[in-house]
Amino acid sequence: MSGDQSSEKREVILKSIGIIHTPFSSRSQAPIQGGFAPENEGEVELFDEFAEGLKDIEGFSHIILIYCFHLSPDFNLVVKPFLDSQPRGVFSTRAPWRPNPIGLTIVRLSRREGGLLHVKGVDMVDGTPLLDIKPHVPPFTYEEELRLGWLEGKLKGKKDV
Repeated sequence: MSGDQSSEKREVILKSIGIIHTPFSSRSQAPIQGGFAPENEGEVELFDEFAEGLKDIEGFSHIILIYCFHLSPDFNLVVKPFLDSQPRGVFSTRAPWRPNPIGLTIVRLSRREGGLLHVKGVDMVDGTPLLDIKPHVPPFTYEEELRLGWLEGKLKGKKDV
């Protein structure tokens, strides 16, 4: 990037396009990651003005939900992640206490009813503001020579690369 704009701090304003409904009323009830609880069911409700954007979503088995960690009051640049006892930089974790409290989870799309998506693998709290939805397309993900950093060997029961 060139010019003065690359070093400026810019305010970014996002608006919610919907609400994620889950059985979890608090952070302590929600699973750490959706992949550890693939049968947890939830609903993604798009606001009416965005429902048309769901056209053709039914053809995908999995979708990426991008949302706001609306219950994270502040951020820490160093956190203790759930799979480790050592403090780590927040950007090397998936912790919710981030400078921009944005989360993402890949969920299985069960079915669509108008502006309502029924999904499995939810790990967010009921009422979570939805920012965006994208189809999960594995060939678009760069995985050559994949490394897991400090997570190597810590994903018991999950596919450990």
